[in-house]
Amino acid sequence: MGQPRLHDRGGTAYGRYHKPNAMTIWLAGAGCNAGHTIGATDDLGMTAVEGKACARDFHVTLLRLLGLDDSRLTYYHVGRFRQLSQFGGEVIKDLLA
Repeated sequence: MGQPRLHDRGGTAYGRYHKPNAMTIWLAGAGCNAGHTIGATDDLGMTAVEGKACARDFHVTLLRLLGLDDSRLTYYHVGRFRQLSQFGGEVIKDLLA
């Protein structure tokens, strides 16, 4: 029958949200601050404890690194134009070179 599946071994107990309060992203080039670590997690790497930023902040920062003004960039959705950053988001200044 082969090896037991991940589900059979209890490996899906946490589902897809195995570390919902922390994440790691590597960036290179495009004006990023090279060789720097921004933020920190607890000893288990489960929760961010320093330098917290939300996904909206990351998106706005990526747009800035690409040379785009997030306040002027819009898309058409359900009959009206919307800003990508209309729900908030600030540039993560420590990430910029």
